[in-house]
Amino acid sequence: MLKSVKTKAEEKFSAIQKKGKKVLKEKEKARLERAEHVASLRALRLAKEAADKEAAAEKAAPKNKKPKRLPQAHRHP
Repeated sequence: MLKSVKTKAEEKFSAIQKKGKKVLKEKEKARLERAEHVASLRALRLAKEAADKEAAAEKAAPKNKKPKRLPQAHRHP
């Protein structure tokens, strides 16, 4: 039996909408994957910056040394 023009148009429109929804889902999935990737890179960068800052602080901080004592001959009684 022949389908009417209206029925064919409705089927075509339905197929286009279905394809559009699929494309939107794929785009959203790609966006979420990208966001997760960027978040993991940011976490790695922040961890590295914190480690570098800590290492720089350790290197710059003077070590707790006892003051040098004068030799025995230079001491005052």
